[in-house]
Amino acid sequence: MSNSEADVKVLYDQWMEWDRNDVTRSSMAALMRDGNSKELTRLLGKRLVFGTAGLRGRMGPGFSQLNDITIIQTAQGLANHVVSCPGGAGKGVVIGYDARHNSRRFAELSATVLINAGVKVHLMSETGPTPLLAYSVTRLATQCGVMVTASHNPKEDNGYKVYWENGAQIISPLDSEISDSIEANLVPLKSSWETKILENNPLLFDPYKEMFDGYLLDLRRLNKHHEANRSSRVLFVYTPVHGVGYQLFLRAFLEFGFPASNLIGVPEQLLPDPEFPTVRFPNPEEGAETLDLAIRTADANGSSVILANDPDADRLAVAEADRNRKWRVFTGNELGALIGWWCLRCYATDSQSEASNKYFLYSTVSSRILRTMAESEGFRSEETLTGFKWMGNRAVALGLEGRETLFAFEEAIGFMVGTTVVDKDGVSAGVVVAEMVNHLYATGTTVAQQLDAIYRQYGEHVSYNSYYLCYQSEVTDRIFRRVRNYSGTPGGYPSEFAGVRVSDVRDLTTGYDSSQPDGKAVLPVSNSSHMITFSFSNGVVLTLRTSGTEPKIKFYSEMVTKDVARELVVGQLTEFVELVVKDLLEPLKNNLIAQVK
Repeated sequence: MSNSEADVKVLYDQWMEWDRNDVTRSSMAALMRDGNSKELTRLLGKRLVFGTAGLRGRMGPGFSQLNDITIIQTAQGLANHVVSCPGGAGKGVVIGYDARHNSRRFAELSATVLINAGVKVHLMSETGPTPLLAYSVTRLATQCGVMVTASHNPKEDNGYKVYWENGAQIISPLDSEISDSIEANLVPLKSSWETKILENNPLLFDPYKEMFDGYLLDLRRLNKHHEANRSSRVLFVYTPVHGVGYQLFLRAFLEFGFPASNLIGVPEQLLPDPEFPTVRFPNPEEGAETLDLAIRTADANGSSVILANDPDADRLAVAEADRNRKWRVFTGNELGALIGWWCLRCYATDSQSEASNKYFLYSTVSSRILRTMAESEGFRSEETLTGFKWMGNRAVALGLEGRETLFAFEEAIGFMVGTTVVDKDGVSAGVVVAEMVNHLYATGTTVAQQLDAIYRQYGEHVSYNSYYLCYQSEVTDRIFRRVRNYSGTPGGYPSEFAGVRVSDVRDLTTGYDSSQPDGKAVLPVSNSSHMITFSFSNGVVLTLRTSGTEPKIKFYSEMVTKDVARELVVGQLTEFVELVVKDLLEPLKNNLIAQVK
């Protein structure tokens, strides 16, 4: 037996000693029986990392996947950290879950671990959207919240998202502190498996109905045209893409005053189904392919507008048919422009605070349209790192300073209207968009026409975003290492492409920013992922980054112009960005798989 085989045997024996799940034990035993040391090493040799606000990965046996053991280990570490916080056990933890395979099981195991540690637990009795869980953290004033979901990932995946007492996803240093606590509590306690303690336990509460009703009540503050909605003749087609959004979305739609008959559900996709049988990817961000059934339903019913949530209902996709029934799926950047315009129109005059105290937030890979709007209208805007964990925490911080966040968005169809939920919320965004559409249609304006009007007023903000799949992390690291040493020397970033000068480089992995006097980035730096932004002399801004939850190398680009035909800008941007991206990523050499358009 080689040293590596001996190491795998030690890890295997440890797993079999700890695991009490017959399914994962059987899978692991079969691999050992077959002598599949390579697969055993993959499953046992590396731990699933607690990172982007928690865990996300493939379900299955082994320390590198999500299963009973890795969930128990995570919950034990989280429980230890909660108990260490002043009053943490009494404040408790609220736990929600979606309809994926094992989500309820993982939630119950987490509740068991926490209760064994003396922590009060609010466990939802039904599946529900992620924004409902985020809302519940502040409404119940808990120490933290846990949402068991993998959002829009494939059916084989699941996840464990952690929120802190301010209602936002955790960021540094909390994530590292919890990770350290997990590492110190890896041995599954016998009591952690005993879910029977959840029966009639005085530390266990069911907040589902109270939170459901409370969310709808607080949603009313976003409803500005209730009476007009009551007489609406606009038909909306809605799909939760086999997820958990329908029940809450329907009630929110009614709460906004719309007649129930105005919402047509896609029948094949309304009920939760962890197999996502009608779609290749349960992600409406993928566009027309995922929305195919919704488009058919809309065509059959004469509807011109589709509203779609992803499976945990924290994202929103919107599509509109023109007079020839040709469908347009709006990008996240386009929806950001539309909802930002609507917020300026409807919400900016609600508060007594000055315009300079009202904020738009947008992620660093998203369109700068909100910045342009804010500068034009006398409001404030801020750029944050990618992800709503940054925007949510920033909105909370602004609120503590007496400042108001009107709207925040990221290009990956994530939107936060107001701060009732300090995270992306596809339900509230969906009904706000429905109200906007009803207003536009009543004035004889389509959504596409309004978007054109926004760009005429504030300038064309043209984006071109896509990604490549890369399943080998070492290849990804090699690609970015080459980018950072492009000129042959460390830190020798590219200086030009096709005669276009690179005016500035910002590397949020290393902390370098050539636009700053001291060469140091202003935004937070993280070496856990790659993110490099290039600003070019022709006005193009291009960012390359790795995903924290998927095996993707993504690129985001934008060009802002005035008095130039949009079609010309689109062509120029696309041609230039594809040239740069292919040079930097070398897709053929590195066997990268391009996004399917």
